[in-house]
Amino acid sequence: MSARPRISIELIDRLGPLPCHRGHRIGDRYDFDTQRGQLCPMAAHVAFPYIDILRYGGSIPGQHEGTATFCCPDVETINVFRIVRDE
Repeated sequence: MSARPRISIELIDRLGPLPCHRGHRIGDRYDFDTQRGQLCPMAAHVAFPYIDILRYGGSIPGQHEGTATFCCPDVETINVFRIVRDE
């Protein structure tokens, strides 16, 4: 059995008028398996389905192979994250 691919999550943009309430900044990067507790719970909740799809060989329509881009659900912040499946 092969090892699961590593998943990294990076904050790539912010669209809302306020800074992140959790303190995340553009450029912050997290290893999903070892640092997921550092990621905002709201963002992590949105990320989980994308992570499962990418980790187990699927792809997201309209996204580059092995990646998914999603937004935090906090309307005042709207952090934009990119998930990358590391081969």
